Amino acid sequence: MSSKPRIKPANAQDDRPVSISARLGRLQFHHSGKFRVLQLADIQDGPKVSKDTIRLIEASLDATRPDLVIFTGNQIAGYDTAFEGSFRKRRWSEEPVRASAVERTRELVRKAIGQFTAPMAERGIPWAVTYGNHDFQCGLDNSALDALYREFPGCVNPSREGKRTSSVGSPLPEQTVYTCATPEPGTFALPVHNEDGTRNVLGLALIDSGDYAHGGGFGTPSAGALDLLRRLPRLIGAKTMVFQHMPLPEYYQVLKPVEAKTAFAMQGYRAHAETYYVLDDAKTQPGGYLGEGISCPDQSEEFAILRDARIGGDRQVDGDSSVGENLGGDRHINCDSDAEKVEAKVPDGIEAKGSAYIGVVAGHDHRNGFVGEYEGLLLIATPTCGFNTYGPAPAKRAARLIEFDIRHPYEPRTQLLEFGELVGKPSSKKAYTYAVNQATPGEGEGDDLLRKPSLWSRIKALLRGR
Repeated sequence: MSSKPRIKPANAQDDRPVSISARLGRLQFHHSGKFRVLQLADIQDGPKVSKDTIRLIEASLDATRPDLVIFTGNQIAGYDTAFEGSFRKRRWSEEPVRASAVERTRELVRKAIGQFTAPMAERGIPWAVTYGNHDFQCGLDNSALDALYREFPGCVNPSREGKRTSSVGSPLPEQTVYTCATPEPGTFALPVHNEDGTRNVLGLALIDSGDYAHGGGFGTPSAGALDLLRRLPRLIGAKTMVFQHMPLPEYYQVLKPVEAKTAFAMQGYRAHAETYYVLDDAKTQPGGYLGEGISCPDQSEEFAILRDARIGGDRQVDGDSSVGENLGGDRHINCDSDAEKVEAKVPDGIEAKGSAYIGVVAGHDHRNGFVGEYEGLLLIATPTCGFNTYGPAPAKRAARLIEFDIRHPYEPRTQLLEFGELVGKPSSKKAYTYAVNQATPGEGEGDDLLRKPSLWSRIKALLRGR
């Protein structure tokens, strides 16, 4: 797999939608044989989104002209002081919150969404969102957040009622959307057609990977989301790439345990906290980096579902099929809907051995950027693109381009589009980097990445190091 697809600059004289799929009305490979997705991970900002975050998004869009943009969670820094009146530390928190505080937060979140989705609206590029472990902390649950996103042009997230995706019109009027039996915000799948628009050749699945677990650590996808992953191979009839916020525990399988004193070694998280790691060169592509331990659930059955899934079965719903309702221009089909009984098979001319899934693209760990492979699945980590949160040096904050080629659609090429290369110097010095805690997290908490260390804590750390 080549690490860098070719990128051509956008044509300033062309005023059509930048997304070829938007011009066609559904996600579809170009006649050039290419299909591009741009991933944006962990903007993690408050009501006033960093100017440099917006500059990175704009430059990435202009450089790549993607068919679709996918936000993989933690767009909203729910712990931001602007949301303190409605802040919820955990979903199950029961502290009373005034309705006026929730409404104020709703307006502030709406303001933030408008800022970081404007670059797509201006260019005619459709986009989709899923959720992380900080979005809900603002005081709006994911259903409320989903409703806000659908107010903005370009959003392809389906509603819980299966109605049209956006209050301002669908950006992909002929697009099929698969949801859970009971639709869940941030969890759905989008089939991608071949150049002629005659059949599915690829799937893109967005999964809400959960937030926190009772008793400590991070959560996992819901039972409904896992059931969707089991059913998608029969529905789409082609291999699927999964996009979500949280990395899987199996990401540790592409790391190599080393001595703590090894250069660039990073301490693991929770169950792995007694071990230090570096990237395993035999299992990862050149050019990746590990800037913190993998923060993931202690256990998850998701990887096994993806690894063991196979294309086949007695049910497939093709985008050209008449099944399902055409709601507001979008075919919205849940996994329990009656579907035409046809044979699900791999598209002609495309080899699809092994799993029905290509791999997982995740964010969450702001200082990790690598592409690994384990048991036939790609495990991709993308750093933050935000400038009001912790992360790598400003020049290394990035978006990720994933380019699929119709000749071998299950061997995508990918690269990080870094701020330093695309934009240059940041306009402010607000972006910061710092080490994660070395102590084992307490019950119910992950590594505390939300605060910049105080001057006193840094002085104590220096004294301990002497």
